[in-house]
Amino acid sequence: MTKSWTDNAPSPKALAEHAHLRDPLSYRVKRFLLGNPLNRHTLSHQRLKKRYALGVLSSDCISSSAYGSEQILVALLPAFGLAAYSLLMPMTFVVLAVLAIITLSYRNVIAVYTQFGGAYIVSRDNFGPVIAQIAAVALILDYIVTLAIQTAAGVAAIISTFPELLHLKIEICVVVIALLAYGNLRGVKEAGKAFALPTYLFAGSMLIVFAIGIYREISGTLPTLDPTAPGAIEIGNQQGLLSAAAIFILLRAFANGGSSLTGLEAIADGVGLFRSPESVNARKTLVMMSCMLGTLVLGVSYFAHRVLAVPYQDETPTVISQVASAILG
Repeated sequence: MTKSWTDNAPSPKALAEHAHLRDPLSYRVKRFLLGNPLNRHTLSHQRLKKRYALGVLSSDCISSSAYGSEQILVALLPAFGLAAYSLLMPMTFVVLAVLAIITLSYRNVIAVYTQFGGAYIVSRDNFGPVIAQIAAVALILDYIVTLAIQTAAGVAAIISTFPELLHLKIEICVVVIALLAYGNLRGVKEAGKAFALPTYLFAGSMLIVFAIGIYREISGTLPTLDPTAPGAIEIGNQQGLLSAAAIFILLRAFANGGSSLTGLEAIADGVGLFRSPESVNARKTLVMMSCMLGTLVLGVSYFAHRVLAVPYQDETPTVISQVASAILG
């Protein structure tokens, strides 16, 4: 056996007295729940195909399309009354313009930062560590708030379909967060397989709803809802758009609608998760994600405008649920 770096050092011997030791119980439980730990040799197998990457990295972004249009109406209806429905589509187009700008920006970022190109890395390289730390803190807060908001929105959608579960709202939220945490702890490849199906199922279902809605609108059978139904938010009186108060309300509506754009950075942050060539696949996936998001946001806003869907004070039924119910009737 080869000697160590000193000539007189003894040859290394296997610690036979420790060879029979078993892993601690806590480690065995963790390995059972989360799988075997990954090393640098197995990490390469965690690289994602575009279809899986789109599912796992866009789930945050795609799901936000469910409540962005609703939040615009929350800001506009109390201030502008039924005229808010005429403002919904222009506000949506402004949000989509911002989506296009952000998408083009991140495509350029991915082309330069071919492994990891999130806000922290870009800020550190261009503005220094202090600005980068501010960006990192903002991202952490964004992830926390996004998890809370999207979990609540998803559970609200479930309760819109099954109202008898209203008394279990908090418990369902906790279970959903626990499942999301567990899925991510299993590893990005397993998370991709687990999260891709719900993402595609949601997007595909909404596209089917939109197609049926277009057919019903052409045939003249698309119904309208009662925006003054009991429990709906208060419908205000119409006012001019050029007053100082109206301008701030429009800005608030735009900010609310911007919630539809959460999660756009996920692909730039995770370029290294893609299979080779990483940057090329990441840019293609980013464009696909943005197109899906834009289509969903536009569709929800358009049909919310057509059927006069209205947010409710207790958040159920949601606007997207009302749109689906009116179209599928």
